[in-house]
Amino acid sequence: MIVETAPAKLNLALHVRARRADGYHELETLFVFARDGDQVTVAPATTPSFTVTGPFAAAVGPVANNLVTRAEAAFRQAFAPDAIHALTLDKHLPVASGIGGGSADAAATLRALARLHGLPVDTPRLLTIAVDLGADVPACLLGCPTFGRGRGDALAPVLGLGDMPALLVNPGVAVSTAQVFAHWDGVDRGALDLTGTTLERALAGRNDLQPPAEAIAPVIGAVISGLAASPGAILTRMSGSGATCFALFRDTEARDSAAKRIAADAPDWWFCATTIG
Repeated sequence: MIVETAPAKLNLALHVRARRADGYHELETLFVFARDGDQVTVAPATTPSFTVTGPFAAAVGPVANNLVTRAEAAFRQAFAPDAIHALTLDKHLPVASGIGGGSADAAATLRALARLHGLPVDTPRLLTIAVDLGADVPACLLGCPTFGRGRGDALAPVLGLGDMPALLVNPGVAVSTAQVFAHWDGVDRGALDLTGTTLERALAGRNDLQPPAEAIAPVIGAVISGLAASPGAILTRMSGSGATCFALFRDTEARDSAAKRIAADAPDWWFCATTIG
């Protein structure tokens, strides 16, 4: 039995540069990963199975549309056509939330299967499968701080944040990535500055999807405001296409104080006090 964590993905900055002819968008982004997330378990079996547990189990869609089962099917086709697996997804990240939950789950499934079958995680065919599964899956497969461009899948490692305290907050709304991109105004506001530290690059950047996401779900603005008003917050931003937002802090005391204060005002929101590598 192999167990893999599927950590929450954050976009410290996300610049949308242009619409592409293939229907995707030309992006520049800084990927980092939290220490917390979902968990995927893979084991050999005599009968295939897929079980979902955890607080967000009910929000997971049909098996045929799930990225975990799609990743497993693609892996078997490429590497182990006769293998049978029992899959378990322990779902702790909200769905359609901008922190790569489904992509992280798919990547964790690929890593777990690679370990089970004795394949290096950097096997080129494995990366090809990740690209086919979705734009964020390759970065989640690597699972380290990365600069992404193109669809977000042309990747180069960057220095991390050194276990910086972070607070992730989702107001309980699922935002469609396609809908958010459709509402992007098409204006290229410039490249992501690649000078300085990763944190300095993030501070100088922006998330071009935040305005259209706020137009679709105005509560995102309330989350941002609450985080930005927290003493000790260094950077406050929406991740990906939303609706999860985050704040980075210098110390865990400031992070935990912010979590306590915001939760008192919005007890139904989702919170994750974590660290970012």
